[in-house]
Order: sequence, then structure tokens, then C-alpha cells
Amino acid sequence: MAEALKTVISQSTECPVCLSTFNDPKILSCSHTFCKTCLDNLLECHGNCQIRCPVCRAVTQVPNKDVGKLQVNLALKSLIEDMEGHPQICTNCKSNGKPHADVYCQDCGKYLCTSCLNKHSQWEGFIDHEVIAMSEISSGKVSVRRYRKCRKHPKEDEDYFCCTCRRFTCFRCGMMEYKDDGHQVVEGAVYEDKHMKSIKDLKSKVDKKQSCFQKYIDFIDEQRKSVDNAKKQCTGDINKAYDDAVRQLTEKRESLLREVKETTEGVEKELESMKTTAKKYINQLTTMAEMVTNKIKIPLDMDTLAAHDTLCEELQEVFDQKDPDYEQPKKSGIKGKSVKFKRNVGVDELGLGKIVNAVERNVALPTNKTFDERDVSLYTNKIVNVKNVALLTSMHAMVSTPDGRMAVGCDSGGIIIFSPDGQLQQTVLRNVKINGIGFLSDGRCVVIDTSNNITLYTPEYTQLNVMFKTLSQDEGWDSDLTVDGGDQIYVSYRKARKILVFSTAGGQAIREIPCNGYVPQHITSYRGSLIISSDDTIRLIDKQGAVQHELKKPGSKLYAAVSQWNTILIAKVKRVEGLVSIDEYTYELRHIRNLVTHYKIEKTNIRWYNWYWYYLQQYRSGEIAFCTRDRLCIFR
Repeated sequence: MAEALKTVISQSTECPVCLSTFNDPKILSCSHTFCKTCLDNLLECHGNCQIRCPVCRAVTQVPNKDVGKLQVNLALKSLIEDMEGHPQICTNCKSNGKPHADVYCQDCGKYLCTSCLNKHSQWEGFIDHEVIAMSEISSGKVSVRRYRKCRKHPKEDEDYFCCTCRRFTCFRCGMMEYKDDGHQVVEGAVYEDKHMKSIKDLKSKVDKKQSCFQKYIDFIDEQRKSVDNAKKQCTGDINKAYDDAVRQLTEKRESLLREVKETTEGVEKELESMKTTAKKYINQLTTMAEMVTNKIKIPLDMDTLAAHDTLCEELQEVFDQKDPDYEQPKKSGIKGKSVKFKRNVGVDELGLGKIVNAVERNVALPTNKTFDERDVSLYTNKIVNVKNVALLTSMHAMVSTPDGRMAVGCDSGGIIIFSPDGQLQQTVLRNVKINGIGFLSDGRCVVIDTSNNITLYTPEYTQLNVMFKTLSQDEGWDSDLTVDGGDQIYVSYRKARKILVFSTAGGQAIREIPCNGYVPQHITSYRGSLIISSDDTIRLIDKQGAVQHELKKPGSKLYAAVSQWNTILIAKVKRVEGLVSIDEYTYELRHIRNLVTHYKIEKTNIRWYNWYWYYLQQYRSGEIAFCTRDRLCIFR
């Protein structure tokens, strides 16, 4: 009876979940007891603030999700502590003073002292039993296989299992009591094998599910890694964009400051020169006046009188000079004061802004003659009504003169020469229909007319007797002309798509430059090369025709000129909108700065080619000239 009681007590101290002696036993609201650690695991599995009892499935609310706040099973805890404080005694000895157990036989289900173990080892049927040292049991390395005893029949093991009641029973209960009630009773070993197989199957499924979710976790990690890489990439790109923006802003600031300095320094020098001249005049007047008005004793000797008279005459000459001309410093002041900074507001804040360019003059080219509108059919291939109309002078060429003015050639006849402030100063070669103009280093002028005839003129525009053999209008169609530093004359032909090079001696062309794949509409000599304008493309070619650099702006018409700083100026014309912008570029056609932004071009009265013939040049004094068919715009 004592053995059976001890077995019951031993089984009662085992947690139903971990099958080990209770560790910090906690009571659920349904009165079932479990280890605190087991309850923590169950709470974590449910993921909320309640636990479902594994035995009866009743629900217990866990305060603040803390299992430690559940009630402790003090009686069970005390019993376990008492059992742990008393070592296991031998369950095989018959004497009252039983010694401590040294081993446990898994097959017999008994604790044995050393003496009983020796006897046990000599029993023939017990030789192969599994014997475990108590030290291994107490250390937790080995679990003890429990033998269940029937409560009704304490001497009988519960080696059968009732599937209906879901509990173990002894042979007598199973066969005599449960069988008559229709319960399904099987051997305990069969149930255990089936149960273990079920557990193994479930474990296998759990392993597969764990593997499935582990792959899912690995996939999430991959996605997080991708996101992290994207974050790092984006962060790097932002930092790079920031660094680039700072660099660009710094460069833009330096460019703007340089532009302001370049624009205002010339004006300041002009004003300082005027001031110096005025001060010099004042000093001259003061000095001579002091010399003349100095007290002179009378009578004067002849030398003194002569010197006095001479000084008076010189003072009178100085005094008779014109009063100061306020127009010159006024013009310089206007030029300098027109430099303003316009900050970007809105979309392109990083661009800082730009120096606003004031338009010096917008000059209408003068009326030239009347003509028969049937001539238009030569250009448009359309039949129109005959009607006499006043024709505004139609620009067809523009070039800077040797003395720093601007010469505008007109295909209706004549070359009109303008000063840097837009004043019309001279008109020459009125009867020559101009296609292109150039000036040689000695001041002579070379002109190609609308019939593609090349003519040389003296600096006074007297025709020279030099003949050039060039292409006719039918062979070459429209032409343009430029002169290089060696006084070689370059003539481009749109239809023939080539450039002929002539010497100033006239005669045949000395060589030919092919224009492969493009039409040479405008040509400009530049640093031993040629700048070719063709619709939306600027090309820099060498003297053999090889393209060195190229700039393309689709949707715009481009026109080039050489600046006073030996860089390249390019006008970008948007014909439909009627807007022109002018920018500065390097020899390699890399952008330097913007000079004019979206200046509105006035509509022309010329009805043909008004979208094509534009010219760009720069005065020696720095003003930029942009000419349409009938207007000359001058920008500071």
C-alpha cells in the first residue's frame, strides 16, 4: 500500500505538459496545475492574454500577460520540496530500515540499493534489464520510465488503455468492467506505439511546417536585405545628388559672380577713365589760373609780359574746351546699372537664378524699295497675286567690322553698318544683293552676292579687279561666307553640300571640304576649324571636313558665333514660340553659362524664310547682336 501511495504521489508531482517534476507550479482557473515555464510557452503560442488548459481546455485570463501573477500551488510546491529533501530509498528491501537507492531498474520499475542490485544482477531473467544510476536521474540526464498502478487493484499495473475514457487501466478493470460497457480497450504498449507513431508523424509535419516557414522567413530576410540595399543605394544617391548640387551651386555662384564682375569691370574702368580725365582738366585749369593770376609788379619787363600773355592764351585755350559730356558716363552708368540678378522661384530653386540681360536696342532695319510680289514664287514655288508691297530690308548676313562696328548684309541690296549702341551709321554697296560678308586682315571686304559671285572691295568699298570661279546659283543654291585668320575665304553651298576654299588672289578654289550627311547653312571660322550651323545641330569640323565636336538641340534652330573671349556663342531659336536664348560654350561645345533667356522675337513682315535666316555676332566692345530678317537686337 505504501509503494502504491508513493507511486501516486510521484505521478502527482509531474507536470502533464513536460512530464517532469513541477518547477514553480501555477494553478489555472480550472484548478489544473502546470509549470510556470510551460504556461509561458503556451501563452506565447496563443499570442494573447489568455491560456487554454491542455487538460480540460478551459480558458484562463492572464493578468497583463504575466504568468508569474497566477496563483502558486503552494501545497504541491511544498510536497515537491519535501520529496527533494529526502533521498529515494530502496523499494526492494523488506526490512523496516530501508537503505538509500543507488540505481533504478527501468524494466522492473524499482529503486535498488547496492545489495539488492547485486542480487538483481544474478537473476537470470533480469540480466538484460536497463539499470540507471541515481546520479544520472537527479542530474536530469535520464528520464525515469514510470509504472502506473491501478487505484482499485494496487498490485496491478495499468498496462492497458481505454480509448473511450482516454485513460490507462489494469487488466482486471479493462477486461471485467470497461468491456461490458462497450469501451474499446487495447494493450498499453499498442497504444503507446500508436501514440508515439502519431507523435513522430506530427513531429515530421511540424518539421516540414517549420521548414516551410523558415523558407518564408529567409525570403523575408532577402526582401529586407533588398530593401536595405535600396535604402543604402537611395541614401548614397541622395548624398551624391546633394554633393553634386552643392558643387553645381558653388560653380553657378562663381559663374554668376564672374559674370557680374566681367560686366561691371569694363563700365567701372570707363567711368574711372572719364573721372581721371576730368580731374586732370581741373588740375590743369587750377595750375594755369594760379600762374596767370599771380600778382605781377608793374611796370612789367618785356620777358615777364610775354610770358604772362602766353599763359593767358593757353589758359583761354584750356577754358574754351567743351563742357563735360554727361552722355558718356550716363550711357556707361545705364550699362552697369542694368546688371541685375533674378532669383529662381518655384521649380528650379537649385539653379540660384541668372543675370538678367538688358536689351540695348531693338532696331528695325530700314525700308529699302518696292518689289513685285510675284518674285516670292521663286522661293515658295507658289503662284500668288501680283501686288506691289513695301519691302523691309531683308538681312542675309552679319559680321563684325575691323573698327568694331556691325555690318548687316541684305539680299535686297546693301550693307548697313551699326554702332554698338544700335545707331545706323553707314550704308554701302546699295546695289549689291548680299549673301555673305567677310573682312580680311588688311581691312578689305569680301562679299558673295545672291548669284554666288565673289567680289573684293577696298576698306572704302571700292571694287577690286579680282575674279573668282565659284558655283552658280543652280549648282550651289544659297551660300554663306567666312574668312579665317590666314585670309583664306570659305564659301559654303547648301545644295552642293560642300565648302570651297579660295585665296585672295581669286581664280579657282584651292581646295574643297565635303559636308557629308548635313547641309552647311551658316559657317564661321574658329581657331583653325569651322563652325557649321545646320538646323538643330552645331558641328565643329577641321579643315578636312572631319567632325570634331557636335551639339544637337531637337526642336530648335541653332546659330553660332565666336565671342570676344574666343569661346562659342550659340543662339537657340524656338520658331513657333518666337523665343531666342543665347548661351556660351567651350571649344568642345560644353556649356559655360546662359547669357540671354527666352527673349521674345518680334514677328517679321518678310514672308519667306523668316524662320531660317538669323545671324549671331558679338561686338568687340562686348554687346551681342542677334539679327532677324528685319530687326537687329543688341544685348548687353
